[in-house]
Amino acid sequence: MIQRYEVTGAGGVRLAAWDYAGAPAAGRAASATAVTGGGGAAGPGAADERPGVLLLHGLLGRASHWAATARRLAPRYRALALDQRGHGRSGKPAGPYTPDAYAADVISAIEQLGLAPVTLVGHSMGALTAWQCAARRPDLVAAVVICDMRAAAPAEARQREWEDWLAGWPLPFATLGDVRHWFGADDPWADSPNPVRGDFFAEVMEERHDGWRPLYAPEHLLRSRNPWIRDAHWDELARVTCPTLVVRGLDGELGRAEAQEMVRVLPRGHYAEIPDAGHLVPWDQPDAWLTTLTDFLHEVSAEHQSSGTA
Repeated sequence: MIQRYEVTGAGGVRLAAWDYAGAPAAGRAASATAVTGGGGAAGPGAADERPGVLLLHGLLGRASHWAATARRLAPRYRALALDQRGHGRSGKPAGPYTPDAYAADVISAIEQLGLAPVTLVGHSMGALTAWQCAARRPDLVAAVVICDMRAAAPAEARQREWEDWLAGWPLPFATLGDVRHWFGADDPWADSPNPVRGDFFAEVMEERHDGWRPLYAPEHLLRSRNPWIRDAHWDELARVTCPTLVVRGLDGELGRAEAQEMVRVLPRGHYAEIPDAGHLVPWDQPDAWLTTLTDFLHEVSAEHQSSGTA
């Protein structure tokens, strides 16, 4: 059974965290409220001794995109996924949508869910949030996985292009099939047809009275991107002292030279490249992604055990 946890983020925003494996929480102390499948509240349960993993979606994603990854990790890890503010089933306040707000939310979630020391796995802007949390609260974060996110600031022109792209979505969509077809084949901004991309965007839509629309507000997305467009993040990256894996798709947005420079800047950086994958690395090549992720987690676990017995 899927289990939802209610977490309070920065400024009191309500956040939803999800256990897609349905494993009962046992052992580790937590202050989040568990919501049962029937909608009623339940206690957080006894502590869970498995290492914690928190999965963070990107700007266009939601927690449910991580369901397959969470289920694969579940036998060995307590892997939860978070709907970040403005996304999925979490609260959608008027603001703020800043890196500080996203990071504060995740730090609150780690503490309330009892996940520390946690491995943060982030895709795209979720990866930026992950390494910012690790830089600010190293006591809470054991390791970080950065999936296809740049440390350099893109050009301002990219923001204008992105705004035009959002405005070009033919909303509302009549059916989910139309969503899949437009994003997977007809989107003029896409490089090439990709059914995985269609499925990815179908996951973030909900049916309303006039058709299918995204769960997030375009104006919130644009405000979230503004600081990333303006600011580079190399200094924060250099303050991440835990083991950190930088993963890029061969055809993704993070170029090889920049990814390797990120690894060099990171005090304990690791690098992985997945062929035949674009920006949506975990969904373009799920088997290669899961192998890469689990190998890194095992390596971190072995390193931790070795240092604990030294």
